[in-house]
Amino acid sequence: MTLTEANKPIAELLGAADLFRMLAAEDLAACAASFREARYGKGEMLFARGDPGTHLYVIAEGQVRLAIATDEGRELSFQVAGAGALFGEIAVLDGSPRSAEATALTPTTAYLLSRADFQRLRAARPAISDAVVSFLCQRLRNVSDKLENIALYPMDVRLARFLLVALGDRTAPAGKRVPIEIKFSQSELALLLGASRPKINEALGALEKAGAVGRTSDRLFCDRARLVAIAHWEAT
Repeated sequence: MTLTEANKPIAELLGAADLFRMLAAEDLAACAASFREARYGKGEMLFARGDPGTHLYVIAEGQVRLAIATDEGRELSFQVAGAGALFGEIAVLDGSPRSAEATALTPTTAYLLSRADFQRLRAARPAISDAVVSFLCQRLRNVSDKLENIALYPMDVRLARFLLVALGDRTAPAGKRVPIEIKFSQSELALLLGASRPKINEALGALEKAGAVGRTSDRLFCDRARLVAIAHWEAT
């Protein structure tokens, strides 16, 4: 299938997403043609736990919190998905109800692929099924790493690792720190890392005292080398 001008932005987005990035251009074009755009306001729920798994999502712009909530109102966030992130694939693959809820933290634009279209694409293009297997294996490894972090490492180490992931490959000139814009609250960060807000604040204070971060009201300024040392990053 030939990639159209209208589908080029979607194909570029999919080409950076873990599930689709290894696909050949023709397979990627076929996938891009099957997505549709959707927009969500801040605080709007994309889906709730127990909803039918009708679509998978790729974020073009904005942030979405993925969380599990109990009947008693307790909540655990396990991911804040930003631009390029893909989610909702498990329910789409197995046809079971949603195991988590998704809520837009900011105005969000996403592209959606229906379960029916995904099944059709997989049947017609075997490379997509191969990509699914690789993608799910990576997801399992990531879950294992997160459980290890929560079980074995103190809060300042877990926070340092989280910030290093958020930094990605960004660098700063010698003697400068890399800024990160904080688009969610300390409470959201606490939910994401499986901790309380006071513990997050205590860990931020420890990182600040160590010279690994500086804080303003809406930004953190990160010293990558010091974060690496605190996170024991080379050993992981």
